[in-house]
Amino acid sequence: MVRGRSEEAQQFRKGLLAWCEALSEDHVAWDGRAEFPREKWEIIRKTDLLRLPFGEEWGGLGQDLPTTMHVLEALGEGCRDGGLNFSVSTHMVSAGVPLQRFASKELKARFLPSVCDGTAIGAHAITEPDHGSDAMNMRTSAVRDGDDYVLNGSKIFISNGPVADLFVVYARTGRQAGPAALSTFVVERGTPGLTLGEPISKMGLRTSPLCEVFLDDCRVPAGHMIGSAGAGFLILDHVMKWEILCSFVINLGEMRHRLARCVQYANERQQFGRSIGTNQSVANRIVDMKIAVETSAKWLYDTAEKVTRNEDVTTDMAVTKLLTSEGNVAGALSAVQIFGGYGYMAEYGLEKDLRNALAGTIYSGTSEIQRTRIAAMLGL
Repeated sequence: MVRGRSEEAQQFRKGLLAWCEALSEDHVAWDGRAEFPREKWEIIRKTDLLRLPFGEEWGGLGQDLPTTMHVLEALGEGCRDGGLNFSVSTHMVSAGVPLQRFASKELKARFLPSVCDGTAIGAHAITEPDHGSDAMNMRTSAVRDGDDYVLNGSKIFISNGPVADLFVVYARTGRQAGPAALSTFVVERGTPGLTLGEPISKMGLRTSPLCEVFLDDCRVPAGHMIGSAGAGFLILDHVMKWEILCSFVINLGEMRHRLARCVQYANERQQFGRSIGTNQSVANRIVDMKIAVETSAKWLYDTAEKVTRNEDVTTDMAVTKLLTSEGNVAGALSAVQIFGGYGYMAEYGLEKDLRNALAGTIYSGTSEIQRTRIAAMLGL
């Protein structure tokens, strides 16, 4: 049996779906206000979803990556608030995953319980104004000063930033740019020298707030370093694998829901005396959506299995992200076309899905970066 689709995983999934009506309530209105739905975050906490991949000693449920993904897929399928879904994935992956895998026992004991129960919301600060995908050349520095590190620099497009309690910050501890120069720190909200910019208005995922993060002589205890000095690239590589798989398996669930909705509408909507689904142009769009769903599912779960076996997934990860992100955009656009004028209206939520989907071709490495990576792996 494929891990992640066991009876236990199905029970987790069934339990989560019971909460999805409440999580989806007024999702169009929340998106219109571009407001983080704090009351829905409290519902997420009740579902125990945030506990899934973490050890029982910190209040987690001890589930593996495929099982966690299977339940996150259910979140995408059942919850219509794409921004909230994205914030959930960001929290689990950005703060929880690096802490569990690389942090000291002291850091795990201090921070993981609040990550597991959602009382502390997590974010990670990687992207810089002049260095997006070029993380190896980031300018934010961390200089040792006695028992502390002093951080200076700025980060941009930090998802969950305005509401986060914990920031996993990547900074340069070496003089020369490159993998061995990066280190990772956990910085608490309210630390002197850590300043958050105002929430930034954006195209989609509006209920998942983001902002700039400024570090001005921000003094962090040396014990708040995650892993060892120079291990930042290793940590980032591990986190990015989880980020792509967890974020885009949520998109897979959203794609499944959209497909089912389009099939139903195409069968019910009558034009010229017959259902629009009998028109080949409409049917072909829906068939392409089905192909994208099943292809994305295979790549997501097959790649997750390879990750659990510690196999090289450099190409697999790039292909998975490309297929899922671009398939999601194409499917969302087709849904708007199939619903016609209704698809263009905000109240149906389909134009929101399209705006949300476009973000997936940018975050976690743009589509262009993924194609460049695949080309390099082919020796081009």
